[in-house]
Amino acid sequence: MKLSLAHLCIHTADLDATYRFYCDGLGMKKVFDFTLNGALYGFYLQMSPGHFIEVFHATDFEDKNNGAMRHLCLETDDIQTAKATLTAAGIATTPIKKGCDNTYQFWFKDPNGIDIELHQYTAESSQFTGQNCEVDWITD
Repeated sequence: MKLSLAHLCIHTADLDATYRFYCDGLGMKKVFDFTLNGALYGFYLQMSPGHFIEVFHATDFEDKNNGAMRHLCLETDDIQTAKATLTAAGIATTPIKKGCDNTYQFWFKDPNGIDIELHQYTAESSQFTGQNCEVDWITD
């Protein structure tokens, strides 16, 4: 089972300022947008081939200086084996599903409560196609 860092996900109260900082300032490239009810909710930025920062709008995260990290995402080339390995080690995971970005994923927590997403790209993954995705996990 191969693992590598796929992306780091952060919250921001200001999508425009975050875009300017990472794209205009650091030279990253926006790959696709996330929308919620048709409005911009976030975006996916490429640092280098295969390395990304995922950004979502949020005004209610607890500590705006240190609490903006939403989760860590690891990439695998065999999501079934990765899930079985974690389960055998006694680590509780969510079921595998295909996300709105057409990437297979499941979730678990580290011992400190940090959310970890483990995913496997598909040929249709937005990370490769640039296709925008409508957010499908917000219920309110």
